[in-house]
Amino acid sequence: MVDLEQLKKLREETAVSLADCRKALDKAKGDTEKAKEILREMGKDLANKRVEKETKSGLVHCYLHPNEKMGVLIEVRCETDFVAKSEGFNDLVHELCLQIAAMKPLYVSEEDIPQEVLDKEKEIYKEQFKDSKKPENLMGNIIDGKVKKYKEEAVLMLQPWIKDNAKTINDLFNEFVSKVGENIKVKKFTRYEI
Repeated sequence: MVDLEQLKKLREETAVSLADCRKALDKAKGDTEKAKEILREMGKDLANKRVEKETKSGLVHCYLHPNEKMGVLIEVRCETDFVAKSEGFNDLVHELCLQIAAMKPLYVSEEDIPQEVLDKEKEIYKEQFKDSKKPENLMGNIIDGKVKKYKEEAVLMLQPWIKDNAKTINDLFNEFVSKVGENIKVKKFTRYEI
């Protein structure tokens, strides 16, 4: 039996439907933190189902840093105008602008990184370790780890969110998708700095 106060609190904290909150609390046997994790997983499932839906609406948003020497312009798409005009969507897009301003990503997703860039990064790392006399298989693991770290820094969706390092931007997206039930995509962004 789910406690109504606990259900209400979980709903307020996650903005997920009452029915989904109840399911998550039932699965978690009343453990709120475990229920939040279950909801996050449900959000990932929903996000994966929605990914094929066409994004015809959205926003172009800009952020200008108070010193007026740095700004971000971003295009984020969603399925309907209803979601595009919602306060939550606008807040999400603004958070993305702040993330881009602070963390300086180069690409939206991992697929956007040109293979030549990854090859060049690998060459740089191989050059750094050429005199280390480490075994070849260990060198391969080290280089793979460094490439992974490069991707986490260069790709917006893989970056830890600046307001909560426990979440990536992709996690933030999946949570929002689970709330609104629509596919959302960052089409492109540009960061300007003097």
